[in-house]
Amino acid sequence: MTRRAGRAAGPGAGALAVLLASVLWGTTGTAATFAPQVGPLAIGAAAMGLGGLLQALMAGRRIAGFRTELRAQWRIVLVGGAGVALYPPAFYTSMHLAGVAVGTVVSIGSAPLASALIERIADRRRLSRRWTAGAALGLAGTVLLCAAEAAQSGSETGTGSAGQTVTGVGLGLVAGVTYAVYAWAAHRLITRGITSRAAMGAVFGLGGLMLVPVLVATGAPLLTSWTNAGVGLYMALVPMFAGYVLFGFGLSRIPVSTATTLSLLEPAVAAVFAVLVVGEHLPALGWTGIVLVIACLGVLTAPSRRRHPPTVPQEAGAAPGAPGPEAAGRPIRRARRDRSGTLPARNT
Repeated sequence: MTRRAGRAAGPGAGALAVLLASVLWGTTGTAATFAPQVGPLAIGAAAMGLGGLLQALMAGRRIAGFRTELRAQWRIVLVGGAGVALYPPAFYTSMHLAGVAVGTVVSIGSAPLASALIERIADRRRLSRRWTAGAALGLAGTVLLCAAEAAQSGSETGTGSAGQTVTGVGLGLVAGVTYAVYAWAAHRLITRGITSRAAMGAVFGLGGLMLVPVLVATGAPLLTSWTNAGVGLYMALVPMFAGYVLFGFGLSRIPVSTATTLSLLEPAVAAVFAVLVVGEHLPALGWTGIVLVIACLGVLTAPSRRRHPPTVPQEAGAAPGAPGPEAAGRPIRRARRDRSGTLPARNT
């Protein structure tokens, strides 16, 4: 009973971990606004670079223990590391150009579709009706959030020009694809017998190494004030390190397409923080989008009803639990009774 209960709670615990990670990620855009002198490349390199290196350091023993398996899967590790390195420049520049709400919505909102395509092509995985319904609600909500913010791009309450918004949206799409790529790579390593800490440490450690030159070239403003340094440390330790530890835990229990769809909570959290802390304006259309994102999370996390297979009547004299004729793929042949009600004798 204990083992069955643990297995049943596995997907639920994984979904909860991804939702908690999404809440932490939703604070990144707002945190970045407290260091306006620091460019988006430096913010991204500090967050994912330092956070990735810290993950590799904390998972050092596990990485060493799975070094043979990781060497055998070096192509997947390399693809995942490249995705980690490319994601922050695209993501943070998208938020810088299009605003916190739009940049986050497009980046995270496009990831479920990219994940679904990757799983379909690479893993031959069929998508469930529940995922389709949840993804449709979530994507509709993110589109409304994006439209609400983009409609103000040229107004006084907007974040910038229409051209900047379009460029930011394009970079957000790039971020969404790279997010899906490194999530898929980590999940593939986990499903091939590598622990989540070792898989995430290897992928994010490699990505962090790739981001070191970017941090060296652009990170000088992080050292000009305690506020800037505090923002960089917060981004590396809380959303990136703690958030991706939770995300790795979730990936070991739920599919990539489900994890990236659950992370649609991040743009909703980011939009709320952008309104409450940064002072951005979100019209009714945007709040409607947030409601749809919450509905998406409800669809994906609601417990499913398990269908019990129909019971096969046991034959007389059969041992309890013995498979019937259907289990062996043979049709049931019922003997005809004669008029007296007795079975005819077999010919010898």
